[in-house]
Amino acid sequence: MTDQSKADKSASSDRILIFDTTLRDGEQCPGATMTFEEKLEVADYLDAMGVDIIEAGFPIASDGDFEAVRAVAERVKNATVAGLARAGKKDIARAGEAVRQAVKPRIHTFVSTSPVHMKYKLQKEPEEVLDLVTASVTLARNLVDDVEWSAEDATRTEHDYLCRCVEAAIKAGATTINIPDTVGYTVPEEYFALISMLRERVPNADQVIFSTHCHNDLGLAVANSLAGVKAGARQIECTINGIGERAGNAALEEVVMAMKTRADTLPYRTGVDTTKLARASRLVSTVTNFPVQYNKAIVGRNAFAHESGIHQDGMLKHNQTYEIMTPESVGVGKTSLVMGKHSGRAAFRSKLKEMGYDLGDNAFQDAFQRFKELADRKKHVYDEDLESLVDEGIAHAHESMKVVSLTVIAGTIGPQSATLTLDIDGTHQTVQSAGNGPVDATFNAIKSLVDHQARLQLYQVHAVTQGTDAQAEVSVRLEEDGRVVTGRAADPDTLVASARAYLSALNKLQVKRQKTAQAQQAI
Repeated sequence: MTDQSKADKSASSDRILIFDTTLRDGEQCPGATMTFEEKLEVADYLDAMGVDIIEAGFPIASDGDFEAVRAVAERVKNATVAGLARAGKKDIARAGEAVRQAVKPRIHTFVSTSPVHMKYKLQKEPEEVLDLVTASVTLARNLVDDVEWSAEDATRTEHDYLCRCVEAAIKAGATTINIPDTVGYTVPEEYFALISMLRERVPNADQVIFSTHCHNDLGLAVANSLAGVKAGARQIECTINGIGERAGNAALEEVVMAMKTRADTLPYRTGVDTTKLARASRLVSTVTNFPVQYNKAIVGRNAFAHESGIHQDGMLKHNQTYEIMTPESVGVGKTSLVMGKHSGRAAFRSKLKEMGYDLGDNAFQDAFQRFKELADRKKHVYDEDLESLVDEGIAHAHESMKVVSLTVIAGTIGPQSATLTLDIDGTHQTVQSAGNGPVDATFNAIKSLVDHQARLQLYQVHAVTQGTDAQAEVSVRLEEDGRVVTGRAADPDTLVASARAYLSALNKLQVKRQKTAQAQQAI
């Protein structure tokens, strides 16, 4: 163990470890499932951003989750990679195998300790659960040196019993003790007192790192996490954009920037490169198809926007009149309106680099061409437009089916009709279809050209920026034989964006079918 890691165990240290569970707890948010490739992309960015621990998934949940955790473990260069496991032999063995190749592997095992969970969920007596704590941590410690143990529903657990469980976990070899507010029930004062009590009462508590894992059911996840840090916790479990089950988790960007901005009252530091926060937010929003609310702290579209005349006057005189942090400190440019139809390649490349994109030559040329086409159609091109344009290009680069042209006839007299031309494996095919509305007609046209039995689960549209010429960002979720995929596209024409998003989802389904067929042939 290095001197730094020893120092980080002590509550006297100001170094806070950031444990990101976007790929595990975040993905458990209904509808937020990521593909294998998307998980790797997010993991790479989290590692580059300086996150200390990446919880890559729940290996026992499925073969796909196991493979994703193993792939993340093999490619992450700096961060610890953790796999979640219940307190059972199969779970722990599976997690150990998944993270085995990591530079710094961790098994994160847990068991419920509250009376309501033990009685109704586990249907076990307290002494049985206590035995499970010892057995599970011991088994995990035989596989890896770094074991985290969590007391699920800790904030509703009786204090004496929680102390016994934590003591057992430490004695069995746990290196990190996590005290989750699983249902987002506690308040900062209670959580501070709970962490303080455990550190004072449990033998050898000074030999482990205490961790927070707070849910946001009452909107207190960040406040509770910071209260835990003040009480001596030195690890915060959180997610990008605060995504997660129910109301979500503590938002990584909020806890990190709270400590950075208010170092006077929160004198702690992390290893996170905060200039990458905005890009991380956008990446996770894109791959999960979960839009970030406009007034979201730190990374929301309006976080550094000022429309009020009074605010604008104050900002022109001095930016600190209405901003407590700079946009640049979280990776947001000073202005979002700098690109237009007269901008050249050099300016475009510089802007993309400023926004955190590093594209290869082919991808750059494609993005530049689509930017010029967009600039000819829109009065103003905003940063959000560029992000949608580049992200869409990356997502659709290798698709075998693409929209070539679309003409829709709509109005009060129906039925509405759509004439669609697709490029399918290099061949152009055209069809005309009718429908109950322009979107239905467009999707019917796609169905005529691409035979499938997929069921539409979600069709969602929102504007990328303000104004009547704003790009429409469309998300389409399809389900076929248990396979669920999501396609996303953006265009100033809502119907074009709809067609591209639907086709993007079909492309993903096609890939999933091929993988399934290959797997069956291999058996």
